Amino acid sequence: MDAEQCFKFLDEIKKEKVFMIVFGAFGRQVAPELQVMPQLESIYVFCSNKSYHEEWAKTIPKVKGVYTDIKPICEALEIDRQRCNQSMIPVSFNGLDPLFMYTQLLKEALLDIEDDNEKSIKDLVDFCREQDDIPEDQIEQIKREYHDHPPIWWYTAETFMYPMLNRGLRQMDVDIIMKMGFFIRHLHNHIMELHRDQQGSMPTKFQVFRGQGLSMEDFEKMKKTKGGLMSFNNFLSTSRNRNISLDSFARPATSNPNSVGILFVMDIDTAVCKQSSTQFAEVSQVGYFKGKEEEILFSTHTIFRIDWIKRIDDQHTDRLWQANLTLVSNQDDDFSKLTAHLRKEFKIKKGWNRLGEILIKLGESAKAEHLYNILVDKATSDNDQAEYNFQLGWVYNDIGEYSKALSYYEKSLKIKEKALPPSHPDLAVSYNSIGQVYFNIGDYSKALEYYERALKIKEKALPPTHPDVATSYNSIGSVHESMGNHSKALEVYEKGLRIREKSLPPNHPDVAASYNNIGAVYDIMGDYSKALSYHNRSLEIYEKALPPYHPRLATLYACIGSVYDAMNEYSKAFSFYKKDLEICLKVLHPNHPDLANCYSNLGSISDKMCDYQEAISFYKKAIKIYKKTLSSRHHNLGGCYSNAALTYKNMGQYTKALSYYEKALEIESHILPGNHPDMATLYNNMGSLYLSMNDWEKSVKFFKKALKIRRKVLPSNHIDLAASYNNIGVAYAKINDLDKAQESYMRAIEVYEKASTSNQSVLAASYNNIGSVYDQMGEHSKALEYYEKAHNINQAVLPSTHLNLATTYTNIGTKYDDIGEHSKAVSYHETALAIRRKALSSDHPDLAASYINIGRVYDNIGEHMKAITAVENAIEIEEKLLPSDHPHLTICRENREYVRKRL
Repeated sequence: MDAEQCFKFLDEIKKEKVFMIVFGAFGRQVAPELQVMPQLESIYVFCSNKSYHEEWAKTIPKVKGVYTDIKPICEALEIDRQRCNQSMIPVSFNGLDPLFMYTQLLKEALLDIEDDNEKSIKDLVDFCREQDDIPEDQIEQIKREYHDHPPIWWYTAETFMYPMLNRGLRQMDVDIIMKMGFFIRHLHNHIMELHRDQQGSMPTKFQVFRGQGLSMEDFEKMKKTKGGLMSFNNFLSTSRNRNISLDSFARPATSNPNSVGILFVMDIDTAVCKQSSTQFAEVSQVGYFKGKEEEILFSTHTIFRIDWIKRIDDQHTDRLWQANLTLVSNQDDDFSKLTAHLRKEFKIKKGWNRLGEILIKLGESAKAEHLYNILVDKATSDNDQAEYNFQLGWVYNDIGEYSKALSYYEKSLKIKEKALPPSHPDLAVSYNSIGQVYFNIGDYSKALEYYERALKIKEKALPPTHPDVATSYNSIGSVHESMGNHSKALEVYEKGLRIREKSLPPNHPDVAASYNNIGAVYDIMGDYSKALSYHNRSLEIYEKALPPYHPRLATLYACIGSVYDAMNEYSKAFSFYKKDLEICLKVLHPNHPDLANCYSNLGSISDKMCDYQEAISFYKKAIKIYKKTLSSRHHNLGGCYSNAALTYKNMGQYTKALSYYEKALEIESHILPGNHPDMATLYNNMGSLYLSMNDWEKSVKFFKKALKIRRKVLPSNHIDLAASYNNIGVAYAKINDLDKAQESYMRAIEVYEKASTSNQSVLAASYNNIGSVYDQMGEHSKALEYYEKAHNINQAVLPSTHLNLATTYTNIGTKYDDIGEHSKAVSYHETALAIRRKALSSDHPDLAASYINIGRVYDNIGEHMKAITAVENAIEIEEKLLPSDHPHLTICRENREYVRKRL
């Protein structure tokens, strides 16, 4: 193997730790680069000249030793393998985390399943053969000998079973957990049997030990958690022998410079074990090592209190510590209530169906799809057919395959309607779910119809504070929000929240969902501080109650990004949108509409950060997915066309922008009510485009359409009203109706002063526009005063490369030129040009405008060669954009000739 092959091999290993034996000369060549690779655990050097190779090996921390014989390498490798397995056991130092709860619920579901052991073993063998890193002889051994040894023997043996199971529980890898489900059940039951048999011989209180390595980061977390709780989600191996735990596991862990060796000293009280249903057993007679390690094995989900931590004196290292723990029952009351509530929700289902619902709630819909397709094929009763078809509808709705979702929901409903009375709550659940599919495909009237049918049944059949009633309110609120009825949406969402706060634990994900929905409405209504307050309450719950890559977290990150976007805090918005994308890429299939939403949001924020090429790239990705998965008249597709049009407009590609706006208008006008706020946004953007195209009449027309809607549906102090008045003022100024222009700008300032937001860019725009009116009236000092007010605000709130800053630099530069302060004028115009060159394409018309402004100043101060150079730069750009007989090009050429004659 050459060095390149070696690095490639390591790079392809993502989930495992690697132990590498290298020959001396080759090791010297590759070890310095190998040691920085996180997947490499240890290097062993095999050579003929030990003293020579020990010299360079001392400088490589991951080299565990230099050997001239293979036997001691194998012995060292076995010790290090066991130590590594110990260290990879998942530990939580934040009390009890979501993974603790969900792996516990998954385990309980698996324990409830009775399946065919032979088929389960075959499925595990087939799964292992699909992996790249499991030796074939070990797979064959499982296939041949599984029934020849007890489960604890397999868990403690030198096979893939121990590391694979712990990896599955550590990473909550659902594939591994499901494939090893039968083994988890057998192992747990074996521990239970031994626990029952050994009860009489075990002391009521005793001490066990566990040695392992912790990363520096985890060690710091543990120190901060002193007095608090820590938990192990996995089966927990301990020993009664302190020296084995210390010398074989804790001390060797210090050889890794990035880890700390920990000796856990655990005090066990059997009364607490009984209270918390903690199962453990002395396994020395049934384990693989037959008593060598004096092992006590605990079943999963043990909880300990960290009593104290102290350093162990050792002459070779200062990274060896002892942590004293006491086994406790679950002392986190909120967490216990949530776990109990979810357990109750899931226990309605039995066996594999229960496991499938947990997978859906975890956001693992693709895994649930495979399971339910098997179950529906095996279903013999109408009841099972209705249940599994419903669950498949839920799965397909989650993964964005809406036509399939509708088909399965309707199959289920057809069976239920035959078997159940018309007011049965199960029918309401089906109606609500069908409504959700119609909502997702943008058919809001049909969605509302189904949601209201569901609510009508629930109000008759269920108590008024039942969580299912809240679900209906939440669903109805989402339709009103999407149709622009924001005050109605808020009212209905708050009804749902009141029920959820009464009927659910305070940290239930559905309570967080209500907070998130209310926050989203406040965002749309422009009350950003309230929006963030609700979103942060939602985030606090989700981080405690959901796994870190759950789709609901992705939705929340997008909502928080939207608020920061509206507040012009673009870098924060971009950060949250990227978090949203990171989860969606991990958990959704490549054509899921939610992934398109991520790309659309990132396109919008990239546009605002003046990265137009990146924005268009994101929009194209979004449109491609929307066109594959949504109807041709879906609101999200229309919104994406509109956003892409804005970017093309900013790039100076007006014809393309108009084409995209017209596509958006064709979609939105068919699906949205005429007074929807999104229609106002679209009209406003089209007005801005016509303004850039010098079509003043159309510009005024579209701006007024936007204002008319906004005055109907928005509060009188909403910032979007100020933006509309500003835009109308600009259009009037262009047609030289300066009185109307100034009146509009003053109205914008009045709205801003009453607004519930501190979005100062709108105020800056108003000052800038008033300056332009004074400019047109020839009142240079007044114009300069307002331009500088606008500029000062922009400098305070915008990034230094923002195009609005280029605009105010340009306006101030022009005024300094008008009043004869030419050196200041050149400085301002050149700063504007520098910003535009960073933010715009090389043939953007605004660059040409900057060159013309600079040329004019140089001509005024007699530097005619510089003036000609600037004007020629402008002409070069405009010749790419405009027809050769365009009036603007003609004027530029005439200016160039005029300056030449003055040379």
